[in-house]
Amino acid sequence: MSDDSIGSTTAERGLEGHDKAVASFDEDRRSGLRHVQRFLHEYPTAVPFIVLLAGVLIFSVIVGGRFFAPFNLSLVLQQVTIIGVLGIAQTLVILTAGIDLSVGAIMVLSSIVMGRLAVVAGFPPDIAFALGLLTGLVCGFINGVLVAIVNLPPFIVTLGTWSVYGSMVIYVSHSETIRAQDIETIAPILQWTGNTIRLGGGAVLTYGAILMILLAVAVWYILNRTAFGRHVYATGDDPEAARLAGINTRNTLIAVYALAGFICAIASWVLIGRIGAASPLGNQTANLDAITAVVIGGTSLFGGRGSLVGTLFGALIVGVFRNGLALAGFESLWQEFTVGILIILAVTIDQWIRKISA
Repeated sequence: MSDDSIGSTTAERGLEGHDKAVASFDEDRRSGLRHVQRFLHEYPTAVPFIVLLAGVLIFSVIVGGRFFAPFNLSLVLQQVTIIGVLGIAQTLVILTAGIDLSVGAIMVLSSIVMGRLAVVAGFPPDIAFALGLLTGLVCGFINGVLVAIVNLPPFIVTLGTWSVYGSMVIYVSHSETIRAQDIETIAPILQWTGNTIRLGGGAVLTYGAILMILLAVAVWYILNRTAFGRHVYATGDDPEAARLAGINTRNTLIAVYALAGFICAIASWVLIGRIGAASPLGNQTANLDAITAVVIGGTSLFGGRGSLVGTLFGALIVGVFRNGLALAGFESLWQEFTVGILIILAVTIDQWIRKISA
């Protein structure tokens, strides 16, 4: 018998009685928390929806039937309309891993241009309206060029243009408010978004709220059903990989900021309809509320993940908590305190969810 045969026989005898099962390398079962993390990563609107539902349930207990009064529910929708429209613009920018601190100033500047051209300068109302929309588009385009071509950080760029556009508001308006009566007489089209539809039970739906929903649907379609939308997500997720894949990230960024500026001009139309006048003291700090709605709505500040549906949920969350706390008799400082806590929780959850893709 050869040495090989002897060695083989010895080895077989040594293995007798041992487990002969084939080794397996099955993937470890995920914990329940891991399942939740993956679910929230795949469905980013789940968190704001749960928070919104929880808020409604909490205030239904604390406030009672007053919270569910048709007029009060419609009032919440009216109060978040401007935030919702600006939130749509802010969502586009944040999806590219940027931020736009100037959205509130662009909105007010566009409203001043519309009002003064129509009432003071004597332009035809439709021309004044169109030039107001163009103002927002140009402001957004400038932001985009500074970010994409000059390669400046979006935070620094829009912080600067926030001051520039805010100064332009004072310069163009001469610190004067265009009265609601004058706009109603000369350019009623500028107040069109403030018209209402009565639904019964005291509920009132404004044209501005309808416009917000239609705008959200249109932008949702752009983001989810067009090549441009895929380019936006890709640019925010990994700009270098997007560039190597053939995406012109510069043009994408410029288009995003320009579109955001145009949407801010639409928000100015909603603003005039809401307050009736064109005032330089309009809500220039609405940019903070818009960012709040976007962040609470689940859109990642690091770009590449989020949705417009979540942003609308986020706007409603802000409106529900402020309205509910006001009805419960809490002072405004506690309303802002609660919104601040929601922002911190939203960013914390976003960081936790992003670990699933790390």
